Amino acid sequence: MDFGNSFGLVETYLPLHIIAIRLTIAAVLGAAIGFEREVHTAEAGLRTHILVAVAAALFTILAFEIFHTIQTANNTNPDPIRAVEAVTAGIAFLGAGAIFRSGGGVQGLTTGAGMWLAGAVGLAAALGYYVVAAGVAVLAVIVMAALRALSHRIIGSKGRRSREER
Repeated sequence: MDFGNSFGLVETYLPLHIIAIRLTIAAVLGAAIGFEREVHTAEAGLRTHILVAVAAALFTILAFEIFHTIQTANNTNPDPIRAVEAVTAGIAFLGAGAIFRSGGGVQGLTTGAGMWLAGAVGLAAALGYYVVAAGVAVLAVIVMAALRALSHRIIGSKGRRSREER
């Protein structure tokens, strides 16, 4: 019996410090996306995006841990992509909940898309694609912040204010 198992820790395929790093990266990148939403007073802001990114990362890590455990124990071919699909569908459901009709327009599209993207970033971080996850998070912040400023310049402050940006 090793030290970890004597305290009830389950042996993992990935070292625990790698799991912690991947979850932390997911949280930091989710925070970057969520911070932009928080600044613009969106309903789903910093905390929501962090939770979505970390949850997606955790579900992905658990799916691959289970995959390696079952594959080693039973000589079977489990499909971890099903878990990734379930995570994606769950996050899409949350994102859809952020979108609603108000008067003649729709609000929350950017927030819903940001939540969905935060989940994808968490998934990428969980798989160890740190550069991809970071690049996409930076691109998301640029798209949400810089393009907002550009559209306000082009349309003007008295022009149509896009409701999906909330």
